[in-house]
Amino acid sequence: MAGDGIVVVGGGIAGITAAVEVAEVGFPVDLVELAPYLGGRVIRSNRYFPKMCPPQCGLEINFRRIRKNPRVRVHTMTRVTSIEGKKGDFKVQVKVSPRFVNSKCTACGACEAVCPVERPNDFNYGLDKTKAIYLPHEMAFPNRYVIDPSVCLGKDCGKCVEVCPFGAIDLDMKEQVLTLNAGAIIWATGWDPYDASRIDYYGFGKNPNLINNVMMERLSAVGGPTGGKISRLSDGGEVRRVAFVQCAGSRDENHLPYCSGVCCSASLKQAFYVREQYPDAEVTIFYIDIRALGRLEDLYVKAKADPKITFVKGKVAEIFPDKATGELILRVEDVDKGEGITSRADLVVLATGIVPTTVKSPVPFEVPCDDYGFLVPSEETGIIPAGCVKKPVDVAHTVQDATGAALSAIQSLKRR
Repeated sequence: MAGDGIVVVGGGIAGITAAVEVAEVGFPVDLVELAPYLGGRVIRSNRYFPKMCPPQCGLEINFRRIRKNPRVRVHTMTRVTSIEGKKGDFKVQVKVSPRFVNSKCTACGACEAVCPVERPNDFNYGLDKTKAIYLPHEMAFPNRYVIDPSVCLGKDCGKCVEVCPFGAIDLDMKEQVLTLNAGAIIWATGWDPYDASRIDYYGFGKNPNLINNVMMERLSAVGGPTGGKISRLSDGGEVRRVAFVQCAGSRDENHLPYCSGVCCSASLKQAFYVREQYPDAEVTIFYIDIRALGRLEDLYVKAKADPKITFVKGKVAEIFPDKATGELILRVEDVDKGEGITSRADLVVLATGIVPTTVKSPVPFEVPCDDYGFLVPSEETGIIPAGCVKKPVDVAHTVQDATGAALSAIQSLKRR
């Protein structure tokens, strides 16, 4: 019956959590995700705090819960195009992009081996490349290859079709339009890192050894572009000095006026990535204020006790390369010293803030937002925000918030 189920938009940790909680109570769920896989930003992390777990731990359990529950229908490569109706009776129209690989795929990799075309690997933030037909990552759910039609040569090539022993590749797949009925909608589309290229005095995008914090997660991950080896991306060399630049664009009226709350802890975590690989490496963290709340204070205490990690209170004013050595030079106003200083690093990591995806992709329905684009909960709309689309939060608090959103959605159905 129309309106008896729930649509969850966003297949990251918030959407997955909400979907499995709703389904295990007994309600049907449509889980809609734009990417060809589930997992969102979390699956692209190396570890997440406070336990420093790899993302595979929690996500694999949830993937198993989804596989075992027939009430969850997963729609990857799917975008919500319109929402009509009202609380208790929504019609959600979605467009499903063709994967060009059907359910017969066993992820054997024969197709990838013969594909002649490469593309930037968006899973690794463009730090390496995949073939035009590719498996998004080693833990992809669904565990199925996908073709990027923007670079694939199609039937003019057809090598992947020829070598697939299972007939899994269908170059004639078309876009589909579906209408999903729901009594409530949970919007959990997550966040994007602030575009550091907008901070012109840092020169992000002009030097491969100047990266942002999400790129650092992939650089540190075993499944990342360097197999987990933290190195200079310009030449693959080892790093002796690494600098972290806090509030890169955050707490700045010209960029993001707010604090995202998790960036300091993320940089502390990543500083330990460096120290684990390079016992003699020197790490410098340039900060305005260190904000590591609750149990995350332990990270800060541990970092302060490390003689190889230095904290400099001051805003980095400029970053530019030394053409002779290849190092990056940072000019900083050291608040404690009351003077300008110059620092050098082999690798610089910008701690960029959290921007809700609704800034670029608004909900196609009238829902309240705050001044920064974060969704504001509203009983009247029947659309329930969850996770970082609602406010900046870490993984643990995202799971809690998504569980609460699932409960709110269930209650709204029960009250009808």
